[in-house]
Amino acid sequence: MKFSIVITTYNRLTLLKRAIDSALNQTIPCEVIVADDCSTDGTQQYVQELSASLIEQENDRLVYHRNSSNQGHSATMNAGVAIASGDWIKPVDDDDYLAPNCIEEIIQAITAYERQKSQNSTSQVVICSCQAAQVDPSETELTRTRIIGPGTVFYIPQEDIHYGMFLEQVPFGTPIQVAYRKEAFIKSGGWDSSLDANCDDIDSWMRISQFGDAVFINKCLAYRTIWPGAYNQQFSLKKRLDTNILIKEKLYQLIQEKNHTYLPRLEDIRNYLKLHWSIVALKKAKFFQAFSFFSTAFYSPKAWKLLLSSILNRKQQGLRIKEFLFRNQQLNKNIKKIVLIQ
Repeated sequence: MKFSIVITTYNRLTLLKRAIDSALNQTIPCEVIVADDCSTDGTQQYVQELSASLIEQENDRLVYHRNSSNQGHSATMNAGVAIASGDWIKPVDDDDYLAPNCIEEIIQAITAYERQKSQNSTSQVVICSCQAAQVDPSETELTRTRIIGPGTVFYIPQEDIHYGMFLEQVPFGTPIQVAYRKEAFIKSGGWDSSLDANCDDIDSWMRISQFGDAVFINKCLAYRTIWPGAYNQQFSLKKRLDTNILIKEKLYQLIQEKNHTYLPRLEDIRNYLKLHWSIVALKKAKFFQAFSFFSTAFYSPKAWKLLLSSILNRKQQGLRIKEFLFRNQQLNKNIKKIVLIQ
Protein backbone atom coordinates (compact mmCIF):
# COMPACT_ATOMS: atom_id res chain seq x y z
CA MET A 1 0.00 0.00 0.00
CA LYS A 2 1.63 3.23 -1.20
CA PHE A 3 0.38 6.72 -0.36
CA SER A 4 0.82 9.93 -2.31
CA ILE A 5 0.08 13.17 -0.45
CA VAL A 6 -1.28 15.73 -2.90
CA ILE A 7 -1.08 19.33 -1.69
CA THR A 8 -3.08 21.85 -3.71
CA THR A 9 -1.87 25.44 -3.49
CA TYR A 10 -2.34 28.92 -4.88
CA ASN A 11 -0.35 31.95 -3.72
CA ARG A 12 0.04 30.92 -0.07
CA LEU A 13 3.71 30.03 0.14
CA THR A 14 4.09 30.67 3.88
CA LEU A 15 1.27 28.27 4.68
CA LEU A 16 2.39 25.82 1.99
CA LYS A 17 5.75 25.39 3.73
CA ARG A 18 3.98 24.11 6.85
CA ALA A 19 1.86 21.69 4.80
CA ILE A 20 4.93 20.35 2.97
CA ASP A 21 6.85 19.89 6.24
CA SER A 22 3.94 17.93 7.74
CA ALA A 23 3.82 15.70 4.65
CA LEU A 24 7.58 15.07 4.45
CA ASN A 25 7.80 14.33 8.19
CA GLN A 26 5.31 11.45 8.22
CA THR A 27 6.39 8.41 10.25
CA ILE A 28 5.89 6.40 7.04
CA PRO A 29 7.65 8.12 4.10
CA CYS A 30 5.32 9.08 1.23
CA GLU A 31 5.49 10.67 -2.16
CA VAL A 32 4.54 14.36 -1.77
CA ILE A 33 3.09 16.17 -4.77
CA VAL A 34 2.64 19.93 -4.77
CA ALA A 35 -0.06 20.78 -7.31
CA ASP A 36 0.27 24.51 -7.96
CA ASP A 37 -2.57 26.44 -9.58
CA CYS A 38 -0.16 28.84 -11.31
CA SER A 39 1.01 30.79 -8.23
CA THR A 40 2.90 34.06 -8.63
CA ASP A 41 4.37 34.35 -5.11
CA GLY A 42 7.58 32.34 -5.49
CA THR A 43 5.98 28.95 -4.87
CA GLN A 44 7.53 27.37 -7.97
CA GLN A 45 11.08 28.43 -7.09
CA TYR A 46 10.76 27.34 -3.46
CA VAL A 47 9.34 23.88 -4.18
CA GLN A 48 11.72 23.16 -7.05
CA GLU A 49 14.74 24.21 -4.98
CA LEU A 50 13.56 22.10 -2.03
CA SER A 51 13.00 19.14 -4.36
CA ALA A 52 16.50 19.52 -5.81
CA SER A 53 17.98 19.71 -2.32
CA LEU A 54 16.19 16.51 -1.30
CA ILE A 55 17.37 14.73 -4.46
CA GLU A 56 20.96 15.57 -3.50
CA GLN A 57 20.22 13.64 -0.29
CA GLU A 58 18.91 10.73 -2.41
CA ASN A 59 15.35 11.63 -1.52
CA ASP A 60 13.18 12.12 -4.59
CA ARG A 61 9.81 12.10 -2.79
CA LEU A 62 8.87 15.74 -3.49
CA VAL A 63 7.26 16.28 -6.91
CA TYR A 64 6.13 19.63 -8.32
CA HIS A 65 3.30 20.17 -10.82
CA ARG A 66 2.28 23.59 -12.09
CA ASN A 67 -0.89 24.37 -14.04
CA SER A 68 -0.27 26.35 -17.22
CA SER A 69 -3.01 28.77 -16.13
CA ASN A 70 -5.20 29.34 -13.09
CA GLN A 71 -7.81 26.55 -13.28
CA GLY A 72 -9.31 26.35 -9.80
CA HIS A 73 -9.15 24.02 -6.84
CA SER A 74 -10.90 20.99 -8.37
CA ALA A 75 -8.87 20.92 -11.57
CA THR A 76 -5.67 21.31 -9.55
CA MET A 77 -6.52 18.32 -7.37
CA ASN A 78 -7.29 16.26 -10.47
CA ALA A 79 -3.94 17.21 -11.98
CA GLY A 80 -2.06 16.24 -8.82
CA VAL A 81 -3.77 12.85 -8.61
CA ALA A 82 -3.07 12.18 -12.30
CA ILE A 83 0.72 12.19 -11.74
CA ALA A 84 0.67 10.44 -8.35
CA SER A 85 2.37 7.05 -8.21
CA GLY A 86 0.60 5.88 -5.03
CA ASP A 87 -2.45 3.65 -5.04
CA TRP A 88 -3.88 5.80 -2.22
CA ILE A 89 -4.20 9.59 -2.21
CA LYS A 90 -4.15 11.87 0.83
CA PRO A 91 -5.35 15.33 -0.23
CA VAL A 92 -4.15 18.39 1.67
CA ASP A 93 -5.11 22.03 1.13
CA ASP A 94 -2.14 24.36 1.53
CA ASP A 95 -3.47 26.01 4.71
CA ASP A 96 -4.02 22.66 6.48
CA TYR A 97 -1.50 20.16 7.85
CA LEU A 98 -1.12 16.58 9.09
CA ALA A 99 -0.16 14.97 12.37
CA PRO A 100 3.14 13.06 11.94
CA ASN A 101 1.43 9.67 12.32
CA CYS A 102 -1.52 10.37 10.02
CA ILE A 103 -0.55 8.06 7.14
CA GLU A 104 0.66 5.35 9.53
CA GLU A 105 -2.69 5.29 11.35
CA ILE A 106 -4.66 5.20 8.10
CA ILE A 107 -2.60 2.29 6.79
CA GLN A 108 -3.10 0.39 10.06
CA ALA A 109 -6.88 0.93 9.91
CA ILE A 110 -7.16 -0.22 6.29
CA THR A 111 -4.91 -3.23 6.96
CA ALA A 112 -7.05 -4.21 9.96
CA TYR A 113 -10.14 -4.08 7.75
CA GLU A 114 -8.49 -6.33 5.16
CA ARG A 115 -7.63 -8.88 7.83
CA GLN A 116 -11.12 -8.92 9.34
CA LYS A 117 -13.23 -9.21 6.21
CA SER A 118 -14.44 -12.61 5.06
CA GLN A 119 -12.15 -14.60 2.76
CA ASN A 120 -15.03 -14.83 0.29
CA SER A 121 -15.61 -11.07 0.31
CA THR A 122 -14.54 -9.09 -2.74
CA SER A 123 -15.23 -5.73 -1.09
CA GLN A 124 -12.45 -3.26 -0.41
CA VAL A 125 -12.02 0.04 1.35
CA VAL A 126 -11.98 2.96 -1.07
CA ILE A 127 -12.26 5.91 1.32
CA CYS A 128 -11.09 6.68 4.84
CA SER A 129 -11.77 9.60 7.18
CA CYS A 130 -10.22 10.68 10.47
CA GLN A 131 -10.96 13.28 13.12
CA ALA A 132 -9.48 16.72 12.63
CA ALA A 133 -8.92 19.67 14.90
CA GLN A 134 -10.15 22.99 13.60
CA VAL A 135 -7.58 25.64 14.47
CA ASP A 136 -7.34 29.39 14.12
CA PRO A 137 -4.49 31.03 12.15
CA SER A 138 -2.27 30.86 15.27
CA GLU A 139 -2.87 27.06 15.49
CA THR A 140 -5.03 27.27 18.62
CA GLU A 141 -7.62 24.50 18.61
CA LEU A 142 -11.20 25.74 18.31
CA THR A 143 -13.21 22.54 17.89
CA ARG A 144 -12.77 18.92 16.94
CA THR A 145 -14.80 17.00 14.39
CA ARG A 146 -17.26 14.41 15.61
CA ILE A 147 -16.60 10.77 16.52
CA ILE A 148 -18.19 8.31 14.10
CA GLY A 149 -19.40 4.95 15.40
CA PRO A 150 -17.98 2.84 18.23
CA GLY A 151 -14.31 2.24 18.97
CA THR A 152 -11.14 3.76 17.55
CA VAL A 153 -11.81 2.43 14.05
CA PHE A 154 -15.26 2.01 12.55
CA TYR A 155 -16.22 0.44 9.19
CA ILE A 156 -19.27 1.16 7.04
CA PRO A 157 -20.18 -1.15 4.13
CA GLN A 158 -20.69 0.42 0.73
CA GLU A 159 -24.43 -0.33 0.71
CA ASP A 160 -25.03 1.92 3.74
CA ILE A 161 -22.70 4.86 3.03
CA HIS A 162 -25.01 7.04 0.92
CA TYR A 163 -27.94 6.42 3.25
CA GLY A 164 -25.79 7.60 6.17
CA MET A 165 -24.54 10.63 4.25
CA PHE A 166 -28.10 11.60 3.29
CA LEU A 167 -29.18 11.54 6.94
CA GLU A 168 -26.00 13.49 7.93
CA GLN A 169 -24.81 10.64 10.15
CA VAL A 170 -21.77 9.80 7.98
CA PRO A 171 -19.80 13.04 7.54
CA PHE A 172 -16.49 12.34 5.79
CA GLY A 173 -15.43 15.93 6.34
CA THR A 174 -13.07 18.21 4.45
CA PRO A 175 -10.10 17.04 2.33
CA ILE A 176 -7.65 17.13 5.26
CA GLN A 177 -9.69 14.39 6.98
CA VAL A 178 -10.01 12.10 3.98
CA ALA A 179 -7.88 9.62 2.02
CA TYR A 180 -9.11 7.70 -1.00
CA ARG A 181 -8.08 4.92 -3.35
CA LYS A 182 -6.73 6.42 -6.58
CA GLU A 183 -8.47 3.85 -8.77
CA ALA A 184 -11.88 4.71 -7.26
CA PHE A 185 -11.19 8.44 -7.64
CA ILE A 186 -10.46 8.02 -11.34
CA LYS A 187 -13.52 5.80 -11.88
CA SER A 188 -15.65 8.45 -10.17
CA GLY A 189 -14.54 11.10 -12.66
CA GLY A 190 -12.46 13.16 -10.25
CA TRP A 191 -13.49 16.50 -8.75
CA ASP A 192 -16.22 18.50 -10.47
CA SER A 193 -15.00 21.98 -11.41
CA SER A 194 -18.56 23.27 -11.66
CA LEU A 195 -18.70 22.94 -7.84
CA ASP A 196 -15.26 24.45 -7.29
CA ALA A 197 -14.72 25.08 -3.54
CA ASN A 198 -18.47 24.71 -2.96
CA CYS A 199 -19.06 21.08 -1.92
CA ASP A 200 -16.71 19.72 -4.62
CA ASP A 201 -15.14 17.54 -1.92
CA ILE A 202 -18.46 16.12 -0.60
CA ASP A 203 -19.58 15.46 -4.16
CA SER A 204 -16.36 13.50 -4.71
CA TRP A 205 -16.68 11.42 -1.51
CA MET A 206 -20.21 10.54 -2.58
CA ARG A 207 -19.08 9.28 -5.99
CA ILE A 208 -15.94 7.48 -4.75
CA SER A 209 -18.12 5.61 -2.23
CA GLN A 210 -19.94 3.85 -5.06
CA PHE A 211 -16.92 1.57 -5.42
CA GLY A 212 -16.31 0.19 -1.92
CA ASP A 213 -16.45 0.47 1.84
CA ALA A 214 -15.49 3.29 4.20
CA VAL A 215 -13.27 3.42 7.29
CA PHE A 216 -13.52 6.06 10.03
CA ILE A 217 -10.68 6.63 12.50
CA ASN A 218 -11.64 8.27 15.79
CA LYS A 219 -8.26 9.90 16.32
CA CYS A 220 -7.25 13.47 15.61
CA LEU A 221 -4.72 13.08 12.78
CA ALA A 222 -5.10 16.38 10.92
CA TYR A 223 -5.53 20.13 11.38
CA ARG A 224 -7.82 22.42 9.42
CA THR A 225 -7.32 26.17 9.57
CA ILE A 226 -10.48 28.25 9.98
CA TRP A 227 -10.29 31.72 8.43
CA PRO A 228 -12.64 34.67 8.93
CA GLY A 229 -14.10 35.49 5.52
CA ALA A 230 -12.92 32.25 3.91
CA TYR A 231 -13.41 31.90 0.14
CA ASN A 232 -16.26 29.39 0.39
CA GLN A 233 -18.08 31.79 2.71
CA GLN A 234 -18.21 34.36 -0.10
CA PHE A 235 -20.74 32.42 -2.14
CA SER A 236 -24.28 33.77 -1.91
CA LEU A 237 -26.58 32.03 0.55
CA LYS A 238 -28.87 31.12 -2.35
CA LYS A 239 -26.01 29.39 -4.18
CA ARG A 240 -24.99 27.51 -1.05
CA LEU A 241 -28.59 26.41 -0.43
CA ASP A 242 -28.97 25.30 -4.06
CA THR A 243 -25.73 23.31 -3.86
CA ASN A 244 -26.83 21.63 -0.61
CA ILE A 245 -30.09 20.61 -2.26
CA LEU A 246 -28.22 19.34 -5.34
CA ILE A 247 -25.97 17.14 -3.18
CA LYS A 248 -29.00 15.71 -1.35
CA GLU A 249 -30.71 14.94 -4.67
CA LYS A 250 -27.59 13.16 -5.95
CA LEU A 251 -27.30 11.15 -2.75
CA TYR A 252 -30.97 10.18 -2.88
CA GLN A 253 -30.41 8.55 -6.27
CA LEU A 254 -27.50 6.48 -4.91
CA ILE A 255 -29.23 5.08 -1.83
CA GLN A 256 -29.99 1.38 -2.13
CA GLU A 257 -33.63 0.39 -2.45
CA LYS A 258 -33.68 -1.46 0.89
CA ASN A 259 -33.11 1.83 2.73
CA HIS A 260 -35.75 3.90 0.92
CA THR A 261 -38.43 2.73 3.34
CA TYR A 262 -36.75 4.69 6.14
CA LEU A 263 -35.99 7.85 4.17
CA PRO A 264 -37.66 11.22 4.64
CA ARG A 265 -39.26 12.45 1.44
CA LEU A 266 -36.91 14.44 -0.75
CA GLU A 267 -39.30 17.40 -0.59
CA ASP A 268 -39.12 17.35 3.23
CA ILE A 269 -35.32 17.41 3.00
CA ARG A 270 -35.45 20.37 0.61
CA ASN A 271 -37.69 22.25 3.05
CA TYR A 272 -35.46 21.33 6.00
CA LEU A 273 -32.49 22.84 4.16
CA LYS A 274 -34.48 25.99 3.43
CA LEU A 275 -35.29 26.34 7.14
CA HIS A 276 -31.65 25.81 8.04
CA TRP A 277 -30.43 28.45 5.59
CA SER A 278 -33.15 30.88 6.67
CA ILE A 279 -31.61 30.75 10.17
CA VAL A 280 -28.16 31.35 8.67
CA ALA A 281 -29.55 34.32 6.72
CA LEU A 282 -31.14 35.79 9.88
CA LYS A 283 -27.81 35.56 11.73
CA LYS A 284 -26.22 37.49 8.87
CA ALA A 285 -29.04 40.08 8.95
CA LYS A 286 -30.09 39.14 5.42
CA PHE A 287 -33.78 39.40 6.21
CA PHE A 288 -35.17 39.32 2.68
CA GLN A 289 -33.34 36.07 1.90
CA ALA A 290 -34.33 34.62 5.26
CA PHE A 291 -38.00 35.32 4.50
CA SER A 292 -37.65 33.92 0.98
CA PHE A 293 -36.24 30.59 2.23
CA PHE A 294 -38.55 30.44 5.24
CA SER A 295 -41.82 31.21 3.46
CA THR A 296 -41.60 28.21 1.13
CA ALA A 297 -40.82 25.75 3.95
CA PHE A 298 -42.87 27.07 6.86
CA TYR A 299 -45.82 24.70 6.41
CA SER A 300 -43.76 21.49 6.42
CA PRO A 301 -43.99 19.87 9.89
CA LYS A 302 -41.57 17.12 8.86
CA ALA A 303 -39.02 19.74 7.83
CA TRP A 304 -39.33 21.36 11.28
CA LYS A 305 -38.85 17.96 12.89
CA LEU A 306 -35.69 17.35 10.84
CA LEU A 307 -34.37 20.79 11.77
CA LEU A 308 -34.98 20.24 15.48
CA SER A 309 -33.31 16.83 15.32
CA SER A 310 -30.29 18.36 13.57
CA ILE A 311 -29.95 21.11 16.20
CA LEU A 312 -30.15 18.60 19.07
CA ASN A 313 -27.57 16.35 17.43
CA ARG A 314 -25.14 19.27 17.05
CA LYS A 315 -25.60 20.30 20.70
CA GLN A 316 -24.98 16.75 21.90
CA GLN A 317 -21.89 16.53 19.71
CA GLY A 318 -20.63 19.83 21.11
CA LEU A 319 -21.00 18.52 24.66
CA ARG A 320 -19.11 15.33 23.74
CA ILE A 321 -16.27 17.38 22.21
CA LYS A 322 -16.03 19.61 25.31
CA GLU A 323 -15.99 16.54 27.56
CA PHE A 324 -13.29 14.93 25.40
CA LEU A 325 -11.10 18.05 25.45
CA PHE A 326 -11.55 18.41 29.22
CA ARG A 327 -10.42 14.81 29.76
CA ASN A 328 -7.36 15.47 27.59
CA GLN A 329 -6.53 18.60 29.60
CA GLN A 330 -6.79 16.64 32.85
CA LEU A 331 -4.61 13.90 31.38
CA ASN A 332 -1.97 16.43 30.34
CA LYS A 333 -1.96 17.92 33.85
CA ASN A 334 -1.49 14.48 35.38
CA ILE A 335 1.36 13.71 32.97
CA LYS A 336 3.10 16.96 33.94
CA LYS A 337 2.74 16.06 37.64
CA ILE A 338 4.31 12.65 37.01
CA VAL A 339 7.22 14.25 35.15
CA LEU A 340 7.78 16.70 37.99
CA ILE A 341 7.76 13.89 40.59
CA GLN A 342 10.32 11.93 38.61
